[in-house]
Amino acid sequence: MASYCSLLYAGVFLPAVVLCYAVTPQRHRGKVLLAASYLFFWLVSGKLVVFLLASAFSLHHFGLWLAAVQEERGRLLAAADKPERKAIKAAFQRRLRRILLFALLLHIGTLLTLKYAAFFSANLNRALEAFRLPFALPVPAFVLPIGISFYTLQAASYLIDVYRGTVQADRNPGRLMLFLGFFPQIMEGPICRYGQTAQAIWEGRPFTWHDLTFGMQRILFGMMKKIVIADRLNILIKGVFSNPAAYDGGITALAMVCYTCQLYMEFSGTMDVVIGSAEIFGVRLPENFRQPFFSKSIAEFWLRWHITLGTWFKDYIFYPISMSGPLKKLTGAARRRLGNHFGPLLAGSAALLAVWLCNGLWHGAGWQYIFFGLYHFALILCGSLTEPLARRVAGALHIDRSAAPYRVFRILRTGLLVCVGELFFRAEGLRAGLSMFRRMVTGFTLRPFTNGAFLELGMDGHDFFIVAVAVLIVLAVSVLRERGVPLREALGRQHIAVRWSVYYAAILFVVIFGAYGVGYVPVDPIYAAF
Repeated sequence: MASYCSLLYAGVFLPAVVLCYAVTPQRHRGKVLLAASYLFFWLVSGKLVVFLLASAFSLHHFGLWLAAVQEERGRLLAAADKPERKAIKAAFQRRLRRILLFALLLHIGTLLTLKYAAFFSANLNRALEAFRLPFALPVPAFVLPIGISFYTLQAASYLIDVYRGTVQADRNPGRLMLFLGFFPQIMEGPICRYGQTAQAIWEGRPFTWHDLTFGMQRILFGMMKKIVIADRLNILIKGVFSNPAAYDGGITALAMVCYTCQLYMEFSGTMDVVIGSAEIFGVRLPENFRQPFFSKSIAEFWLRWHITLGTWFKDYIFYPISMSGPLKKLTGAARRRLGNHFGPLLAGSAALLAVWLCNGLWHGAGWQYIFFGLYHFALILCGSLTEPLARRVAGALHIDRSAAPYRVFRILRTGLLVCVGELFFRAEGLRAGLSMFRRMVTGFTLRPFTNGAFLELGMDGHDFFIVAVAVLIVLAVSVLRERGVPLREALGRQHIAVRWSVYYAAILFVVIFGAYGVGYVPVDPIYAAF
């Protein structure tokens, strides 16, 4: 079961789970989802399911440990005199912090070891070789459990929230195991918080026709994005990025734009399938995308793209760093010297840098991912620094920044910057990315498009036409969503003949124009390896 858009998942596994869920009494439906989730993980990762089990066991243990210490603190505070309470609070705070740090080191340390040990060992060996030192570190090779980055962040958020007192430690290990391993989201997210989904998944909400049909709508739309668009683009993208030196700047630019399109269609399409699958069971997972390509700046783009990852970094990295004592002092000093705009911005850039370094490393163990993070950090920081100047220039030139032409310009500019970032993200190493960017800038020509050479990259005119039609469909839906039109609800209010005509048309579109068979290589789940 390589993908949520596979026939095995959509045609066999999910219907079987839905049937079992529907015929099971409500009090046992959470157990059905728990069994299905761990079966799914075993089918995908085999014996590596032990990592998920160990993580869930550890999460339950540490949560109860934190709760026990908090309860002990409460009893002592209730019995203590007022002068003693400050010392009790301080002592228990240190104790709780040590437990939390130990738990996070265990969970995040496992992720770092499995995912990054080979990368750091290889780079240290290069440094040792450069200094001509006569020894080298072993370079380990680990097989990563599917979705380890996603469920590790969920585990960390649960522990931090218990430590902060925003959620109660769960004494039910089954509910905690299901929260961590819920099968629709285990591979590619979204990254949920315990308070958002844990109880909703476990309580076995009533099975309704509304949830079934709306969930299937969402699944079908996501499969169209993935199978018709992302998979059809894959042969061109793989060919160019695997041998970039063979192509000029025009083809490189085409591959860059196609990959950005593929990444969005695969990831957002998978999210549609994931959210639709959960919706069938009455569970509302948080949205991970909100029409990101309508963004007018890179900062806005990342508020609309991979939303749950961004909010995780904001809540658990950016805010703790920016609100720390040293940085608050630095912010105050900077505000006095540089003003209310530049002072906090420059001081807060330390927290922003930490976020984007973590963001880059989270995506993968490679210098291109670190560059990817620093690239977006630089763009966001520069955008914030130059915003006052941009307002003054627009005012001096009498440019209405709210006018449609200017908004379109900003959207296109942001889209171009995003595409450049994704070029480095997809490139097979930082050197390859820099080489492709240089070739695109210095060697760009329209010759491959005028002589038809771009049609010899694995996609013919028929393929490009199908992709264009499907992209226009996605664009039309996105425009309606951006304008606040409740599209699915509007469709649900139509006559049954209209609704099912739309459903059958969508199914036939995917069946007829989906990229499968001889000559097509389906794209693997892009984020599942992260």
